[in-house]
Amino acid sequence: MLDALNPRRYLIPFRSLLLPQIFCDTLIIGGGVAGLRAAISAAEDGQRLGGTNFGGVIVLAKDEPSQSNTAWAQGGIAAVTGADDTIDGHVEDTLVAGAGLCDEPVVRLVSSRSGAAIEELVSWGMRFDVGPDGKPSRGREGGHALARILHSDGDATGRELMRVLWARAKATAGVRVFTGCFALDLITPPGANGGQAGAAGDGRPVLGAITHHPRYGLQMIWARTTILAAGGAGMLYRETTNPRSATADAVAMAYRAGADVADMSFVQFHPTALYLAGAGRFLISEAVRGAGAHLVDQDGVRFMVGEHELAELAPRDIVSRAIVRRIASAPGGGGPTTGDNGGISMHGGAHAGGRVFLDCRHLRSFASAFPGITAVLGRFDINPARDLIPIHPAAHYMIGGVFTDALGRTNLPGLLAAGEAACSGLHGANRLASNSLLEGLIFGDLAGRVAAWRASGGDADDLAAEVAGVSGLRLGTPAGWRAPSSAAPMAIVSDIRPSDSAELDLSDVESSLRSAMWRNAGIERSGTRLNDCRDMIEFWARYTLDKIFDDPRGWQVQNMLLASWLVVRSAAWRTESRGCHWRADHPTQRPELAVHDVWRLGAGEPAKVPVVSPLVSGRAAE
Repeated sequence: MLDALNPRRYLIPFRSLLLPQIFCDTLIIGGGVAGLRAAISAAEDGQRLGGTNFGGVIVLAKDEPSQSNTAWAQGGIAAVTGADDTIDGHVEDTLVAGAGLCDEPVVRLVSSRSGAAIEELVSWGMRFDVGPDGKPSRGREGGHALARILHSDGDATGRELMRVLWARAKATAGVRVFTGCFALDLITPPGANGGQAGAAGDGRPVLGAITHHPRYGLQMIWARTTILAAGGAGMLYRETTNPRSATADAVAMAYRAGADVADMSFVQFHPTALYLAGAGRFLISEAVRGAGAHLVDQDGVRFMVGEHELAELAPRDIVSRAIVRRIASAPGGGGPTTGDNGGISMHGGAHAGGRVFLDCRHLRSFASAFPGITAVLGRFDINPARDLIPIHPAAHYMIGGVFTDALGRTNLPGLLAAGEAACSGLHGANRLASNSLLEGLIFGDLAGRVAAWRASGGDADDLAAEVAGVSGLRLGTPAGWRAPSSAAPMAIVSDIRPSDSAELDLSDVESSLRSAMWRNAGIERSGTRLNDCRDMIEFWARYTLDKIFDDPRGWQVQNMLLASWLVVRSAAWRTESRGCHWRADHPTQRPELAVHDVWRLGAGEPAKVPVVSPLVSGRAAE
C-alpha cells in the first residue's frame, strides 16, 4: 500500500539510457508568461555571456498557447507608470492584501522593476490600451488604492501578452518550443547504492526531465538548468476559472524530487465567475468592478458597501467570503451550517434560494471596454446593459508553490521555479489583483538569467549582487548550486512493478477529488472538514498512486491527488484565518503563524521560515 506521505519517486518505470536522448542548456517546463520570459532571457543572456550552447533552450508547452492561464488572463498588469503613483504605494497595497505574509523585499524588487518591464514589452510590440491623450490607460482593481493596471483590448491582456512573448521567443536564436509535450518527472541522480533512484529530499541536483510527446513517446531531456513554470492548480477544485491543463504538475513533480514547497494552504478564489448551468466558469474580470460594477443579491441589495471600506474593490478573499455568506444566508439558501463544521454550506445555497449578481447596467460603453466578456455573455443571451450577470466565486490562483529565493532558485541544485508554480514570497496570503502577470515577467527574467550564468560556467554571483540592491532579499545559495553543471546522460533506473489492484475509473476519481476539495478545502474551511478531506485523498491515493499509466490523463490525476493532499495538509496545520485561508474554527490571525510553512518529502511537520516584512504603515492588514 502506497502512503501519500511518501509517494514513489517516479510515475512510470523506465531505463534512462534506453530512451531517446535530447540535450540542452536550459529546460523550461511551461509555456506561459514566466516560461517564455525565462526562455528569452536564458537564450539572449547565454549568447552575451558566451555560454557553451550545449543545446540552447527548450520550452515544453503541455498545451497550445491559447490554453494557458496566461492567455486566459483578462486582468491587466500592475505597474508603477503614472506620475501620481509610487513604488511605495504599490508595495503597501501588496503587503495589505498579503495579510502579513509577504516578504517585503521581494515585493519591492518586483514593483521597482515593473516600469522597465512595461517599457520592454512596448519595445517588443505589445499594444496597451490608451486614453484620449494617447497615453496608456490605467484601470483600478481590487485592493489597489489607485489606478495602476494596464490592459490590452479591455479584457484581453493575457492574449496580447502571449502573442508578444511567443513572437519574441520564436525570433530568439537558440530557443526551441515543443508543444503538446508532457513532463512526467524531474530527473535526479540515483542513490548511493546505484539501484532505485533513491530517496528524494537529500539535495540531489536536477538533471532535466523525463517527458512524453504524443508522436515521439517517452524522451529524456537532459539540461544544465531546469526551470519549472508550469502554472497553477485550479483543476483541484470543482469550480475554477482555469483551463483544464492547470493540474498542479509542477508542484507534484518537484515534491517527488525532493524540492521544498511552501504556503500551499493559500488558494485564491476569484469572486466573479459566470455561474450558469451548463456554462464553463468563465471569468468576469476584476476590471469590471474597477470600472464601477456593483455586486447585488437576489433582492438587489448592494451588500459589499457594509462589508469593507473598498466595497466591491476589497481584496479578493473578502469579496469571495462575502458572496458565499450572502448566498447561504438568503431564504432557501441553506443558511450558515451549524454543528462540527462551523462553516458555510458550499452546496445548496448557490443552487437554491440565494444568488448573487454583477450589476453593470449603469456602466457606459461596456461592450467597447470589455469586448471579450460581452461576446461570451451574448452566447447565453445576457446583455450587461440590460441584464444582471449571475456570478459565484471559483478557484483562480495558487499562491503557494515550489519555494524559491529571490532569483528563483530552489533547494535542489539546477532547479528554479517562476510564476504561479513558485512561492517567492511576493503574494503572501492573498495575491493582489494583476500582480501575477508582473510576477511572471520579473521572475521569469531572473530565472532565465540564472540559467544563462550556469550555461556559461558561472554561479550568478553578479546577478545576485544586482538584485541585492534591495536590502533583505532571501538570496542564500543552496548547497550545491555552485557545483559545475552538467547535461551528460546518466544511467537511471525506475523499476516499478505493475499494481495488482483493480482498474480505475479516472473520471470518477477526478470528479470525486474536485468535489471533495471544493466542499472541504474551499473558501471556508474547518479542522473537521480538512481532516475528512485528507482521509478521502489518502484513501483514493492507496489505489491510484500505485498505478502505472501510459498517457497524460492518468499522470495528471496522480499529480492532482498529491497536490491536493499538500493543500489540505498545509490548511490543517495553519490553525488561523489569514488572507484567502479562512478557518471557521480559527477565525483570527495568530502572530506566531506569520511564517512560510515549508514542506519537504517525508517530513511530518513543516519548517517555519520567518517572513521578511516590516510593519505596514497606513491601513492595517486585512
